Amino acid sequence: MGLSPAEVKASRDRHGDNTITVVESKSAWKKLLEKFTGPFGHHFKGINDGDPLVFILEVVGVLSVIITCAQYWHWFGLENSHGKAIFFEPVGIWVAILLATVIAFVFENKAENEFAVLNKVNDDIRVRVIRDGNPCYVLKRDVVVGDIVMLSQGDEIPADGCLLEATAMNVDESTLTGEPICHKSADPDESDPEATYPTNMVYRGTKVMEGHGVMEVTAVGDSSEDGKLMHTVQIDNSVRTPLNEQLDRLGHAITVFSYTVASLIVVGHIGLLIWDGNLDWIKFTTEIIETVMIAVTLVVVSVPEGLPMAVTLSLAYSMRQMLQTNNLVRRMHACETMGAATVICTDKTGTLTKNQMRVHTTVFSSLKDGLLSDNDESRLVADSIALNSTAELDLSDPNRPTVLGNPTEGALLLWLWHHGVDYNKLRLHSRVLFEMPFSTTTKYMATIVKNQNGRRLLLKGAPEVVMRLCDDDTPETKRMLAYYQERALRTLAFAWREVTDDETLDESTLTSRPLTMLGMVAISDPVRDEVPDAVVQCRRAGIDVKIITGDTIGTAREIGRETGIWDDGGEVYTGPDFAAMSDDQLDKYVDNIKIIARAQPMDKKRLVEALQRRGQVVAVTGDGTNDAPALKAAHVGLSMGDGTSVAREASDITIIDNSFASIAKAVMWGRSLYRNIQRFIIFQLTVNVAACLIVLAGSLMGKESPLTVTQMLWVNLIMDTFAAMALASLPPTTDVMSEKPRQRKAFIINGAMGRMIVGMGLLFTVVMLAMIYIFEHTDITKVTTLTGLTKMNIGEYNGLNPYEKSLIFTTFVMLQFWNLFNAKAFFSRHSAFNNLKQSRFFVFIAAVIFIGQILIVQIGDEMFNVCPLNPIDWGIIIGATSLVLLFGEAKRLIVRLLRPRH
Repeated sequence: MGLSPAEVKASRDRHGDNTITVVESKSAWKKLLEKFTGPFGHHFKGINDGDPLVFILEVVGVLSVIITCAQYWHWFGLENSHGKAIFFEPVGIWVAILLATVIAFVFENKAENEFAVLNKVNDDIRVRVIRDGNPCYVLKRDVVVGDIVMLSQGDEIPADGCLLEATAMNVDESTLTGEPICHKSADPDESDPEATYPTNMVYRGTKVMEGHGVMEVTAVGDSSEDGKLMHTVQIDNSVRTPLNEQLDRLGHAITVFSYTVASLIVVGHIGLLIWDGNLDWIKFTTEIIETVMIAVTLVVVSVPEGLPMAVTLSLAYSMRQMLQTNNLVRRMHACETMGAATVICTDKTGTLTKNQMRVHTTVFSSLKDGLLSDNDESRLVADSIALNSTAELDLSDPNRPTVLGNPTEGALLLWLWHHGVDYNKLRLHSRVLFEMPFSTTTKYMATIVKNQNGRRLLLKGAPEVVMRLCDDDTPETKRMLAYYQERALRTLAFAWREVTDDETLDESTLTSRPLTMLGMVAISDPVRDEVPDAVVQCRRAGIDVKIITGDTIGTAREIGRETGIWDDGGEVYTGPDFAAMSDDQLDKYVDNIKIIARAQPMDKKRLVEALQRRGQVVAVTGDGTNDAPALKAAHVGLSMGDGTSVAREASDITIIDNSFASIAKAVMWGRSLYRNIQRFIIFQLTVNVAACLIVLAGSLMGKESPLTVTQMLWVNLIMDTFAAMALASLPPTTDVMSEKPRQRKAFIINGAMGRMIVGMGLLFTVVMLAMIYIFEHTDITKVTTLTGLTKMNIGEYNGLNPYEKSLIFTTFVMLQFWNLFNAKAFFSRHSAFNNLKQSRFFVFIAAVIFIGQILIVQIGDEMFNVCPLNPIDWGIIIGATSLVLLFGEAKRLIVRLLRPRH
């Protein structure tokens, strides 16, 4: 019996060894390179596409370097009046690129390192096999197809196999199918037709909870069910998140806009030069080159170099803060994607339920109000539970006892324990004379025990069988049984009778005289306390929730009813029914599916893919190996903290406290994060529109730029780094949970945002051009001297003098400063000053901008080409520019008054 050494070698050569191939993770340099590759990453081996906006910035950065070098070394006759300071602009762009990419890399790489241990498979466990007729131990990785493996209670099954022998054997398949206990038999005829897998088959990674058996290995390593699932987990489906798609479209729109305007400048200048007709070819060529340089400068100005950094900072901040709400984020974009989720596909065991079998109801006719007391009837009930059982309790922590062995029997022992009965004492003072293990054929377990109460036969099993042996099938008993079964509770009935000294335990003993019915218990895996409220939150937020479980259809339907996920209107399918549907049928009905019971692992993945084809943004929760393919395929995979390592490896976010309520918090964070990104887009594009129009107007009028390079560097710092940090740090708000999920194909800039950007951008432009026009046609120094506002020796200037530039510079910055508050309050009907206590970092950044502007103007001198302003100047500028915020506050007040929320 068993394989010979030669047969072991032949089997290993043919079927491989019992290890699962783990795909090596990408090296750090490849992960970093992905951040720089933009939409062309897939052209490089092992590299995925990066952020398209970062790639646009890289192009702009190169163009900026070329322009700066051309001006610095006077290529094409270009003038340079700023010296080395003109290098500030390209340096600023490349600093923004490095910040956006390196921050993302550091945070994601840190998360990857925290998860690195999750995909390690322990192949050094010793397994008892029979080879060449002799029992021996081999390492788990050395098991081959054809090996005869002996299994005992507590063993982890090393490979897939067919049972040759099985005695009272129950296996925990929750990691594979979601079922915590599955009865196993070597007889194929005993197979449960509703079971997910054949009853005579056992699978790698599952665990023998009780009994023992012998199996013949049929599949090892990558060919096992566990291996197939692990392989599916390692396949990169390259599912693009909604934020990826939104930024792709924004990048494309910005590119089209900037190149269109730049082209118009070049074409317009060429047309004017041709119309004039007085230029020679050398002058004409020089003018064209200068025009092209202006057009490229406009492209540089129009691209929001702070946006990738704002997105990264928002994601990184949310990633850190979500950990405080028990959401450990592994992949940064998953933070935002949760906010776009339209469907959550959840498993049952361990996610919606506690994965702890507990006694739900007891109906013992001999007990008053179902309570144990110190009398013969109570002792009989306690004996029936404690002595006719194979389970144990781990009481190392008396406050939190855990079950060892059969979960159903363990639930009964816990019930005794919570009623103050020590089952070990009952076993110590009793002797088991005969035992008949539970089997799917008889559907009961029987034991003959002897103690101070005499010699008794104790029986527990399926109520229909026990009632028949007791001749107790009263209408009331049947009614109670039907009530429990309708609610998918696991029911057990108990019976007993006295036996004589010469009676043994066999079927004839049970049928020779009727037994006395003790009563019934209903056992359930209770729903987590917080789940119903969390489901209500998700549904109010427009998110559909579906259950996919390996459990029975009745149990799944009842859990759906208790959690509020399912009502009589939802479609319920079994795994075989679901698998029989064609892809066309599935695409037609998938939105109406609420529950899939008796599901196999790949059913969940297929459901996810069908929903994605329908344009849904899918989040999947799970804790078992069986959930891993779907976790990987989904837009967001949410594993449970105490789930299997395979499930956590496949996920994007791990719910540390296993609470479904934390998923609702993740949705709130994701939606708020997206709002913050949109707020930053409003803020920066408003300034970019103004900057582009000012550059365009200046190029057409032949005027010098009203802002110097160093001043623009400060403006860019405000637009990019400071605004990104301020708006990214805004706390989440529960208001977002009353909204429907955004349309996946919707542009990231909606109508209200577009009106705000264009309107405020035009306003800024008009103000700046008006100031430039006035200053160029008025001797502002004489006006201020007459009014006593400012007295200084400005000197002679052909264009704008430092005082005038100081006024323009400060006005432009203060317009941005007040507009930052408008951006904070956008999407909200509240005042911009609402909730400032929870927005301390925003207040800090605003203070830095305000104080920084004062210091630059008052002491910046020649470095920033400014001169100090007096308090009256500051008061006029601050007061005048604050109208931008006051107008926004008035508008929000009117909205609150006209459309109050109920």
